[in-house]
Amino acid sequence: MKLSPLFPRYEEFSPSVPVWCVTPGRPGCIHRFFDTSPISPSGRYLAVFQFPFEDRQPLPGEAGQVCVVDLETGRDWVVSTTCGWEPQMGANVNWGATDHELYFNDVDTRTWQPFAWKADPLGGTRERMEGTVYHASPDGRWLISANMTTMRKTQPGYGVVVPDETVRRNVGMAEDDGFYLTDTRTGKARLLASLADLFRQADPPVAIENPERQEIYGFHSKFNPQSNRLMLSIRWFPATDKPQWNLFKTNFKAVRYAWVTADLEGGPVHCAVGPEQWEKGGHHATWFPDGRRISMNLNIDREVLRFVQVNQDGTNLVKMLDQVPGSGHPTVHPDGRHLLTDTYTKEKTSFQDGTIPLRWVDLETGREQAIVRINTLQPHEDSVLRIDPHPAWDRTWRYVTFNAFVGGTRRVFLADLQSLLE
Repeated sequence: MKLSPLFPRYEEFSPSVPVWCVTPGRPGCIHRFFDTSPISPSGRYLAVFQFPFEDRQPLPGEAGQVCVVDLETGRDWVVSTTCGWEPQMGANVNWGATDHELYFNDVDTRTWQPFAWKADPLGGTRERMEGTVYHASPDGRWLISANMTTMRKTQPGYGVVVPDETVRRNVGMAEDDGFYLTDTRTGKARLLASLADLFRQADPPVAIENPERQEIYGFHSKFNPQSNRLMLSIRWFPATDKPQWNLFKTNFKAVRYAWVTADLEGGPVHCAVGPEQWEKGGHHATWFPDGRRISMNLNIDREVLRFVQVNQDGTNLVKMLDQVPGSGHPTVHPDGRHLLTDTYTKEKTSFQDGTIPLRWVDLETGREQAIVRINTLQPHEDSVLRIDPHPAWDRTWRYVTFNAFVGGTRRVFLADLQSLLE
């Protein structure tokens, strides 16, 4: 990777690896999530989302910008404006198989129908997809998402904003809502698996009581690195007489969770991590590089968060380490020995002053390094506006992109971890 000299080095608190700010002239930018690299397949371009404002959540129809940065020249430009965004994930910007394929959400404000664009940020053309995007398969062939308008039922920040009255309500196991697959070659979308299908087929089963009395929704969805299997997140809470919103704020303890895994061909469905584990306390599961195991934070012993792993079929749920506490958004490197994660500002592993570490953990010895210390505390009390670093590996597993709040605005940073991997 050739980095432009226009990108300033970040040197506060003496990072142990080289770090650059790659959005120095464009305020209010974030990259997507810890399971998706914002760096293009060739390694030359960076895709980010730029907020129109940083002090409140968006209203329906308010637009932000999808931008691309040329890492070699330092030049950046706006690919598109979009109304399909929220503060945590932006417009869910994902690269496809090449630098000419960039996917992100938008909303038709005449109908309040969300959809994804397939854009060529270099050629300037774009094509409308029937479905929406949460995650693009690494081979660029498919897009997967739950219903992007219902995510605010349990937790704002991850989907799109439309008027509340246009959002469906799922009481019981919906046969006509769930997870949607879009073919990027044709733009056609279909319901891959309904919520009812997933509950009926899961083995082991998902432990849910009185499903007919629950509001049930899809949330996260993730392809494995091999693009042949999916992790699908289901959330539910007791239904009341009136529709409910933002249960994380109004009644956090009422929400239940399950991760199920499935393939694209109608094969076995498994409950990998059910509500009986989630209720212990945990967060942020993702695939191992091998595409067969899942990592996450879990209070497995009901003492403190630990880094755990589990097979995609729900077997062999174990701690990776006995003593090192979990935090943030963990990913395991393909070398099998190292884990990278960040920390929330309120977790005990933070520095308790608004700055947090990027934690580099040796899974064999338990030794840990804080390789970067940086501020992520922003000035507004609304937790939906929080800044998560979301450290994400590029496709070479050498470079890591992450978010922070520096100089009074959201910025995106790039770290070179080559020295730690040698």
